[in-house]
Amino acid sequence: MKIVVLKFGGTSVGSVDRIKKICRIISSFKKKKKQVVVISSAMSGVTNDLIKKSKLLSNNFNNAEYDALVSTGEQVSCALISGRLNHLGYKSRSWQSWQVPILTEGPYTKARINKIIVKNLLKYLKLGGIPVVTGFQGINDKLRITTIGRSGSDATAIMLAKFIKADECIIFTDVDGVYTTDPRQYKKAKKIKKIFYDEMLEMASLGSKVMQPTSVQDAKLNNIDIKVKSSFVSKSGTLIGSYKKSFSNQIITGISSTKNDAKITIIGVKDRPGVAASIFKPLSKNLINVDMVVQNISSDTRETDLTFTIKNDDLKKTEKLINQNKKISYKKLSFDKDVSKVSIIGVGMITTPGITYRMFQALASKKINILVISTSEIKISVLISSKHVKKAVAVLHKEFKLD
Repeated sequence: MKIVVLKFGGTSVGSVDRIKKICRIISSFKKKKKQVVVISSAMSGVTNDLIKKSKLLSNNFNNAEYDALVSTGEQVSCALISGRLNHLGYKSRSWQSWQVPILTEGPYTKARINKIIVKNLLKYLKLGGIPVVTGFQGINDKLRITTIGRSGSDATAIMLAKFIKADECIIFTDVDGVYTTDPRQYKKAKKIKKIFYDEMLEMASLGSKVMQPTSVQDAKLNNIDIKVKSSFVSKSGTLIGSYKKSFSNQIITGISSTKNDAKITIIGVKDRPGVAASIFKPLSKNLINVDMVVQNISSDTRETDLTFTIKNDDLKKTEKLINQNKKISYKKLSFDKDVSKVSIIGVGMITTPGITYRMFQALASKKINILVISTSEIKISVLISSKHVKKAVAVLHKEFKLD
């Protein structure tokens, strides 16, 4: 009998009525004679409310207790789902991460799943049961609950599919698949039927909220195909995997944008070997992710200006760390919070010349100034003023025939 892993996001389990609906979805798979494992997120808004409470109590809430606190949301939703399935006549029970167990390594709030011991789950499946497992969390070697980052339930589902050797892994969310860009921002966005892991990874890391970047990476490393579908409408979704497809007509697969970037420029840094490392080492130690980096060296090569981007949430901490850094000297420090990153993504650009020119020309036609540029084999990202994001997405969507 085939095993299918079904993951439901926070909006999918956001109310009693929605839980009743997803239980009908689970039932439909059981009627097809499949063994079903369910992964659930917390009900929408619950985790945010718990985080808000922690901030009201402390500006520096203990990370281990933070994980113990925010992990309770999934426990509630899993119990509600299991209770409804029992009401419908199915054999079901909720499983907390430590009961499986799901073993993690790494720091609190940002742990990674290392191993899942699936012996008891498999035994329960063979008895006809439907295990409903808490997403987003695990336990470490100290037997403390850990969490694996926001939207981490995706990673739980994918890693469970790996260890349980599932035949299918389906992520149910509030959209009916992955779109060429955010359909809430641009009405002409189109649903993508199939997308490469690498393309999805870029889109997820560059602002698309359909999938958590870590979970896409886990799927790629373990060669697990993922289907993204809506729990609200019965439509075909998007398949994420490593399959062959033609790129003759579709060079660019999607366009992503971010909302919470900040640009930092350190002006007049003494140019010497190791200066960049001296700047970024304290940021790394404080888990501040640095993204786009540009260095401009003066004509006499004695000084350099260094520009990089971080998340807005890390701006105050970054400013403090740079000001406290005795290993560097500079003339001026400047910040810009009103910036956003817009990216075009597609494996088709590897073999197609002229993509950079077309992107820059399209933005220029709308008088959009580019502040910073970053590229890889399958994406080009530009930093622009936040007020131009919608206009940039629209012109690029049209330029690369995604409308």
